[in-house]
Amino acid sequence: MTAQTARIGVQLMTVREQVESLGLAPVLERLAGIGLANIEVSQVPLTAENVAVFERARDELGLGYAALSGTMEAGGGANPSLLEDYEHLRDTARRLGTERIRIGMLPLAALRDEQALVQFCRDAEAMARRLADDGIRLSYHNHHLEFAHLGGREVLETIRTEAPAMWLELDVHWVQRGGHDPVRTLQRFAGAVDLVHLKDFRVGLPAAEAFEALAAGDRSAVQQHLNQPVQFAEVGQGTLDWAAVVYAGIAAGAAHLLIEQDATYGRDPFESLAMSREHLAGLGFGEMFSGPSR
Repeated sequence: MTAQTARIGVQLMTVREQVESLGLAPVLERLAGIGLANIEVSQVPLTAENVAVFERARDELGLGYAALSGTMEAGGGANPSLLEDYEHLRDTARRLGTERIRIGMLPLAALRDEQALVQFCRDAEAMARRLADDGIRLSYHNHHLEFAHLGGREVLETIRTEAPAMWLELDVHWVQRGGHDPVRTLQRFAGAVDLVHLKDFRVGLPAAEAFEALAAGDRSAVQQHLNQPVQFAEVGQGTLDWAAVVYAGIAAGAAHLLIEQDATYGRDPFESLAMSREHLAGLGFGEMFSGPSR
């Protein structure tokens, strides 16, 4: 993989609230307008109406779709279930021209013990093979819990070992929050990485209101913040070395590197995404925002 073939794009989850308030079509127009034309779809229902909007945006705005999202749980949720809606997900991926589906997180019950985790891996492996037969790659997206150990092995290592047909979508913020170096982790899993999430890792200070309460003798708000000071941040507004991260992602084999920010703390998410794009372009990765979707 090279910078000429890998693409940078955006995870639609970042603007999920704007999709609800403004509608999908205006959101896709805004993303195209700030130069984010490569979309990973998540937490937006794949209804017939929405899929039609995605198709029009592809044809009229030149958008491409890096991946769709599914779960390995029954009963629905923010994304469709691969167990219950397999054909719908497969057919939607084909309609939108993507060859990728990603799992945003494993069922939490799979972390109960080693046996449960291995069973999830076996189920995911079977699903990855089924999708591969239909020409689609399945990837797994990590959070920080995957860096815990269960049964003597790191959870992410177990997933990779026990479900070798499933690719990885490494989220560098969650890697850092899990106590590992993003660049070394991308290097460690080189050859198994198909997707990467780009979001920064920031240690924030308490809000002004917390200090006002502290001056009045109430330490609770400051203490609460100190117990969890880590924030999601715009690319370039935190502590990660972004040139090294992007180069490591490309070297690891990633086809798509997607900007994502779970929370923007009062800032307009479109502004946050534009800031992230500007920083990456300033580092010399501007050409990766255009080009054919793979």
